[in-house]
Amino acid sequence: MKNFRKFKGFLTLLCLSFAISSCDKNDDTPIAKTNEVSITATAQATESLSSLVTALIKADAGLVEALSDESATYTVFAPTNDAFVSLLASLDNYASLEDFDTVEDKAVLAQILKYHVVKDIAAKSTDLSNEQTITTLQGESLTISIDGTSVAIKDQTSNLANVILADVGATNGVVHVINKVLLPQEILDAINTPNLVTIVIDTEPLSILEAAVIKANLVDTLSADGPFTVFAPTNDAFIALLDILGEQYNSLDDFDTTEEIDLLRNILLYHVIPNATVSVSDLASGNIDTAYTDNAITIIDNQGTFVLGDASATNANITGTDIMASNGIAHTIDKVLLPQAAIDFVATLNMKTIVELAVATDDLSVLVNTLQQADAGLVETLSGDGPFTVFAPTNAAFTSLLESLDNYNSVSDFDTTEEKALLVKILTYHVIANTTALSTNLSDQQEITTLQSEKITIGLTGGVYIHDATETPAQVTTADVTASNGVVHIIDKVLLPQEVLDILNPNIVATAQSVPDLSLLVDALIQADANLVETLSGDGPFTVFAPTNQAFADLLDILGNSYNSLTDFDTPEEKQILTKILTYHVVSGAAVASTDLTDHQEIIPLQGESIFALVTNNVSLRDKTTTDANVTTADVSTSNGIVHIIDKVLLPQEVLDLLGH
Repeated sequence: MKNFRKFKGFLTLLCLSFAISSCDKNDDTPIAKTNEVSITATAQATESLSSLVTALIKADAGLVEALSDESATYTVFAPTNDAFVSLLASLDNYASLEDFDTVEDKAVLAQILKYHVVKDIAAKSTDLSNEQTITTLQGESLTISIDGTSVAIKDQTSNLANVILADVGATNGVVHVINKVLLPQEILDAINTPNLVTIVIDTEPLSILEAAVIKANLVDTLSADGPFTVFAPTNDAFIALLDILGEQYNSLDDFDTTEEIDLLRNILLYHVIPNATVSVSDLASGNIDTAYTDNAITIIDNQGTFVLGDASATNANITGTDIMASNGIAHTIDKVLLPQAAIDFVATLNMKTIVELAVATDDLSVLVNTLQQADAGLVETLSGDGPFTVFAPTNAAFTSLLESLDNYNSVSDFDTTEEKALLVKILTYHVIANTTALSTNLSDQQEITTLQSEKITIGLTGGVYIHDATETPAQVTTADVTASNGVVHIIDKVLLPQEVLDILNPNIVATAQSVPDLSLLVDALIQADANLVETLSGDGPFTVFAPTNQAFADLLDILGNSYNSLTDFDTPEEKQILTKILTYHVVSGAAVASTDLTDHQEIIPLQGESIFALVTNNVSLRDKTTTDANVTTADVSTSNGIVHIIDKVLLPQEVLDLLGH
């Protein structure tokens, strides 16, 4: 049903509307005075009763047919068109009788019309007496008021309907034309009983609830047909809640994010029992579902008085009962009921952020210093909403890392742009974004992508372990330290991704690329086009004897005008020669340090022919030529082997034969 609005001065408006009419004032259209047609036909023939005819048809309740029945007898008090205009003007959402278009609307209209019909009697004005009570077809009574020659009808309002034309005869009764639509108590109740939202608006101690309902966009919901039962927290109840929430929440205005408004909406729905009008006399111990899906409140019998239990430890008392509304009932309570989601929210407010936890933990002070030293906004990031999962290395873990690195005595030594970027890669490898992964959520051999982008692997044998790109996993020493924006697991090792390992301990190819005097060796590896770059970037281990740029220049001089640069090795045959030369410098399967070599030791490289080590005061290498190569820089350690820099390109007999030397 469209809601009738509660309008102030409703009766006064009706009085003003009808006071201008009297029983000696007729509408412009004369009434057909005849005994030859029915009441329905009489109304249809009278222009000033066209709205009544429209209403009878619109109500669709058989009234047109009943008032046409020649075998029945009726007395009808017939409101004029002006009377219907005045009624419609006092109602919301009803600009015309056509707006009574739902089943409920039509039922309302039918009850109003039946209140104008008296069955089984044709009562002329001369048959009526002052203060006479007449029962209508609707069921409620009308009272006759006669003052001299004036006849008026009292309905359930305080205003009279004046008979402006009496005793219009019809074949099945009599019609008295009146200047007001009569209203039974049933309809007045619909008009004058406010809905739940209006009750909240009109009740000063519920003004904060009113603001909350508006903010949570629940006005339309609680203005709907219902029925609803609402437990309405008072202003004091809301103030107590804000006190619990702390300094961040001084008023409802502080609920300004989408998540906070959603929470507020769910808290309010937790106070609503849908599809029921539960009075205090209907209360019984037990759980009762609320409009907040899957969340119930508990009705508790407290020595004969019922209180309300929520997800907190404090019950709510019912302070005002059985406030009737057009779409349900309300009871005031002295506490805001809190579902579990709200309890969790309050708990989160009292938690520290991940950064605050780290600052408050002495054994994570180096981690805090490292976050600051990286100078990449990581402190701000890990202070944000999250959620994050952070594996936090202890101070001892950072000390161990620094001891394994040259030239780094503390995190403050990471002071260049490149070094700070390296710290960022290390730190972000310890962070999982957009999740709160408790230890109980982890599974053995689970792979998780970090904020740095590489993965870590979980191991659950004998504890919780985190496997990085090294051979040694980190153990979780303290798990599940909950923060407001995630969770922290304290670990005993700094995790290192492959990207950082490659920077801190580069492989043979990366090492060669970082040494300017080996640039021609790198060019040769590429020019040979035999996957040697990929091979020497692999696991190894390898021992590489790396000729300097001058060594390659000397080789090119020996080869003559046909080879002015390495790019002249451009045919498949020449590339194959270059490959044989390069593989003659590589030993696979071992990282042989200079101290491991003995004089005249035979070494078998990938190419297959022998090289001999000559160890005296220094180390030299003898190939198939007459000139030995000297090791100018020995024992350059890499992640996949060892490099010895030499001053000559070694040549096997196979290559000498191909080159004609």
